[in-house]
Amino acid sequence: MQRKHQRTLKAIFNRPVSANIKWADIEGLFIALGATITEREGSRIAVILDNEVQVYHRPHPQPTTDKGAVASVRNWLDGLGYNPSDSPKDRNDNTNEPNENAPVQED
Repeated sequence: MQRKHQRTLKAIFNRPVSANIKWADIEGLFIALGATITEREGSRIAVILDNEVQVYHRPHPQPTTDKGAVASVRNWLDGLGYNPSDSPKDRNDNTNEPNENAPVQED
């Protein structure tokens, strides 16, 4: 993922919620994560990521996204496992190898 998309992901997860994130940057992040975006009625778009569909309203005439939409995007991405504290899932990595840096739980 490019640094621009990493910055957008961090901005989405910042607290308090930012109202200065450009919608075009959020769409770019979706695409970088492997999403498919399709046009719907009016200003709506459907975002398909990891076989889940979310419908969003493209903001207009301002290019920035309101806080409610940013929170919705954050909740959806977090639920799918995409967040800035971890590196986003590598969509091309289908191996089930354990993470060497993962904590080991001993009984």
